[in-house]
Amino acid sequence: MFKKILIANRGEIACRVITTARRMGIATVAVYSDADRHARHVALADEAVRLGPPPSRESYLLADKIIAAAKQTGAQAIHPGYGFLSENEAFARRCEEEGIVFIGPKHHSIAAMGDKIASKKLAGEARVSTIPGFNEAIDSPEHAVSIAREIGYPVMIKASAGGGGKGLRVAWNDQEAHDGFGSCRAEARNAFGDDRVFIEKFVENPRHIEIQVLGDAHGNVVYLNERECSIQRRHQKVIEEAPSPFISDATRRAMGEQAVALARAVNYQSAGTVEFVVGRNQDFYFLEMNTRLQVEHPVTELITGLDLVEQMIRVAAGEKLGFTQADVRREGWAIECRINAEDPLRNFLPSTGRLVRFEPPAQQLFQGQATTACGVRVDTGVVDGGEIPMYYDSMIAKLIVHGVDRVDAIARMREALNGFVIQGVQSNIPFQAALLAHPGFVAGDFDTGFIAAHYAHGFRAEDVVHEDPPFLLALAAHLHMFYRNRASGLQGQFWDGFKRLPRREFTVCVLGDDGRNSYTEVSAGETAPGEATPITLHLPGGDKTYRLAIDRHLGDARIAGTVDGRPFTAQMERGKTANPLAIRVIHNGTRLDAIVMHPRTAELHKLMPYKAPPDTSKFLLSPMPGLLVQLSVQPGQEVKAGERLAVIEAMKMENVLTAAQDATVAELLADKGASLAVDQPILRFA
Repeated sequence: MFKKILIANRGEIACRVITTARRMGIATVAVYSDADRHARHVALADEAVRLGPPPSRESYLLADKIIAAAKQTGAQAIHPGYGFLSENEAFARRCEEEGIVFIGPKHHSIAAMGDKIASKKLAGEARVSTIPGFNEAIDSPEHAVSIAREIGYPVMIKASAGGGGKGLRVAWNDQEAHDGFGSCRAEARNAFGDDRVFIEKFVENPRHIEIQVLGDAHGNVVYLNERECSIQRRHQKVIEEAPSPFISDATRRAMGEQAVALARAVNYQSAGTVEFVVGRNQDFYFLEMNTRLQVEHPVTELITGLDLVEQMIRVAAGEKLGFTQADVRREGWAIECRINAEDPLRNFLPSTGRLVRFEPPAQQLFQGQATTACGVRVDTGVVDGGEIPMYYDSMIAKLIVHGVDRVDAIARMREALNGFVIQGVQSNIPFQAALLAHPGFVAGDFDTGFIAAHYAHGFRAEDVVHEDPPFLLALAAHLHMFYRNRASGLQGQFWDGFKRLPRREFTVCVLGDDGRNSYTEVSAGETAPGEATPITLHLPGGDKTYRLAIDRHLGDARIAGTVDGRPFTAQMERGKTANPLAIRVIHNGTRLDAIVMHPRTAELHKLMPYKAPPDTSKFLLSPMPGLLVQLSVQPGQEVKAGERLAVIEAMKMENVLTAAQDATVAELLADKGASLAVDQPILRFA
């Protein structure tokens, strides 16, 4: 077994590998860029080596520096994680040539599966079901149209070297095939340096299901069941689960056997994933093979009880698999939500900056464990107070739960999301909460177009429908009482005539857009020590009472308690909204901003005129934090509607800002290369 390994990656996956290596008694070496010098994976490793400046092309993608770091520290092997150099054939070959073990498949296997055209040919030879299509490079738009007609619309136009949703178009007619070929080819050339494009049949209402495989150097290959990855946004996975709620045992076995056949065909030695697209009748077709560890591997670990990172290390060290296909388990149900630093209410634009507060929910399960127990697991590469840099992907953490069945797993995940506190940057937790509560998801009735179909307009706060909205009002009132009761007991207050006294009658004012507030009268009953407090809402349809007991301390963002004897978890913030007097309550993805006040104060509050926010129509504002990489205009320049004004870059995403209407640029308020905050003015129009 290895004595020391280097992890050629960062963030969550670097921490994940370090955890398993430590349990196995293997020393670890981390590598880092200047942006990650204080990162969690650097602190966890036994040693750390600087690679270079923050951009990945100047740090994590520098194979020479990574190999030099391995030699410098005496690391015998390199684990690439996922992304960066994990599927780079040249890097794997270079490691082999330098006498360093690559903890992953052999370079020839990466090469065979890295080219989508070549991999489909190999799949066909291995008798793996493939999508009807033309698996040779296409040389012209006219050729593309001709092939599309032969296959039959709809078709998918794909870049041979594509990945991550890039170099991909769906065409439903001749015109779309003609135009899609040109745009797909250009995107592939710019993104991958390879403009080869092929065409295949587009499977309608498809589900994205993948099979985890594991092979060793002694000819043993097994499949570790499947993962359902159909909940995607713009070809990026959002929620993954294992097993799939859709496929049958017969389909699972057939897919697994074909995945093993493909792995054997390329002499695969490590953990890998064979991805399939599955039609409504459970007809399935080979999509691609990912020759690395997948982001969503924890759900497989929890239903099988296997540590996949450990298996990769043992295989790389030359060991045989310690189990056979018959030994592979499938226990319970696991779900993973990717928690990303992005603002779902701003079209999922990146959100970078400092994690002012990072408090994951309580964990019962931990990475690096070989277990099928039920509970919550959090895989992350950040810490409280850490920085979310603009240079890398947006993942903050992976939230994974394991339940006895799918219903139990969904319930556990919803509660875990309620207890996941992230402040300082925006996260996609409200969107995840909305998905988990959606009847289609709960019923398992979805495909890869689920998000596009149900959130075609984007994501809005009103898309998160709380099952019991009055509960949020009662919770806001109870929290207000907590603070008033605390204030009434403080020493050194004004004379008794001005002393804060506990009250039992309140009005909860819910702050609406454009001053459209709503008011609800609330009464609090007497409470014996240690008992729940009755909170009665005087609603138009009649009174409704909640009995609330909350275990909370001053400064806590997370609230745990019971309502009518049932446990719940929620979050609250004070002084964090536009109105410093407001209490923000968050539960099941729904956010409520309210001011709890004396009934007479509420009467006067209703008479207050609405103060509209300042007019910013003459300014171009940054929609996200990021780097201003391009300013395309000058003061005095006339611009037309749709004309490019500026480009902002963050987390591998370019956001092009265009003119909403014809205008004249009056002045520039930011310089090229500036780091922008959300809503920071970039320029002013005349």
